[in-house]
Amino acid sequence: MASSALGGSSGDGGEPDPALADFPATAPGTRRWCFADQLGPHFLDRPDQPVLLVESREVFARRRFHRQKAHLVLSALRHRAAELGEQAEFHQVGNYAEALDRVRGPLSVCAPTSWRSRDLVLRRPGVEVLAARGFVTTQPEFAAWAGGRGGRRLLMEDFYRDSRRRHDILMNGAEPVGGRWNLDADNREPPPADGRIGVPEPWWPEEDEIDAEVRADLDRWEAEGLVAFVGDDGPRLFPATRAEALLRLADFLDHRLGAFGPHEDAMLAGDRWLAHSLLSPALNLGLLDPLEVVVATEREARDRAAAGDLLPLSSVEGFVRQVMGWRDYIWHMYWHLGRGFRARNHLGAHEEVPAWLADLDDAAVDAACLSDVLADLRRDGWVHHIPRLMVLGNYALQRGIDPSAMTDWFHETFVDGYEWVMVANVVGMSQHADGGVLATKPYASGGAYIDRMSDYCGGCRYDPRKRIGEDACPFTAGYWAFLDRTRDRLAGNQRMRRPLQGLDRLADLPAVVEQERLRGTEPP
Repeated sequence: MASSALGGSSGDGGEPDPALADFPATAPGTRRWCFADQLGPHFLDRPDQPVLLVESREVFARRRFHRQKAHLVLSALRHRAAELGEQAEFHQVGNYAEALDRVRGPLSVCAPTSWRSRDLVLRRPGVEVLAARGFVTTQPEFAAWAGGRGGRRLLMEDFYRDSRRRHDILMNGAEPVGGRWNLDADNREPPPADGRIGVPEPWWPEEDEIDAEVRADLDRWEAEGLVAFVGDDGPRLFPATRAEALLRLADFLDHRLGAFGPHEDAMLAGDRWLAHSLLSPALNLGLLDPLEVVVATEREARDRAAAGDLLPLSSVEGFVRQVMGWRDYIWHMYWHLGRGFRARNHLGAHEEVPAWLADLDDAAVDAACLSDVLADLRRDGWVHHIPRLMVLGNYALQRGIDPSAMTDWFHETFVDGYEWVMVANVVGMSQHADGGVLATKPYASGGAYIDRMSDYCGGCRYDPRKRIGEDACPFTAGYWAFLDRTRDRLAGNQRMRRPLQGLDRLADLPAVVEQERLRGTEPP
């Protein structure tokens, strides 16, 4: 077995043993095996450390990934190999075993980001498995925080506040800057009436010869039947190198951070980027260290304030919350909740992912919001968090699509999607399949929410105010049919008491339920 700093992490559930997690840096000459999501300098103990990089075709054959996701991952991996030159031993092989069997000398690896990959490294003899990197809070720190909760729920808000205290981010002594920890209430404005956020177009990377080689290889693999993809090909929109990632971070801080907060939950058909940072793919590839991102964000806010150019605190705090709060929390809950978490299905949802959704067939869909979001996803491999949660996730929740299948779909279809990202986000938050471990109530809503937070409904054939008839909004009707279907399972949830009571006031409820039964998961 591999020598491990993880303790019990290869078992079923629970945190890695915190007593073993501070494994010392490996001896000089030990080669650092870096996975394709560990590509930044913070995964090395010193700049000149020898590196092992492995490109495994089997990874892309196991799932039908978005074409742009496959391109981004391979481009980033190959760019890192090119940067390192002779410092890196780079194997392009059918599977990991082929490469590892060729490697001579000792290996170390920072703990990978999924149960499957950790099992892989723990099975390899002679591999030192070090503590995970790439997150603000370490696993020992999370274990200490969770252990000190005295049986109370592990709430993201409490975790986030603890992390800000430990790292002195947006703090004035012992108190948060501005006197409030959470400014979410200031960041829920609908889109501007003129449909313009008023920020410049994001900075975009330029493809190079490595991108061209990746595209040619993907074309060839697909033609040979080795892989299959979904979604459109390029151009590459997200950073594949650390230099590109730093440029995107600087562009966001300079031009978009100030406008980020107020409309971060808004959706616009004509502006899919709004003021979002577009940094999640770079963070999840390991090109940026999240702590450096939040430190740079705080520095930008303080420097601007010193120059008399105040950034809205709601924007600064909202972005910091995403990076060192939610992202870290989801990572740690993935391990804390254990392997069996992704199989939870509290609401008894067993429908398959429909073919039109799996294929990103936006042309098959009449509902303007869902069609537009699918079109963005097909083209870019990315949409921001509200279309994910309140359009795609909301639809799957209402229609009873299997949460594990939806987890796989999100993992495969989004350029920033990884196992650790999607299990807690989809099973827990989006599909409420955990019965309330992560979120206190289901994120289900009718068309009124989408109408308020977007400009989709004005030109849609469906009316968000109607639940019966050919022009009944599938989200409005679907909401009431969902509540009816899950009434017994949600009866003990106090936050759902009033919505469930509303069912009894709908004289047309039987007709709504029958209408939605006939609709099923056909394209709305």
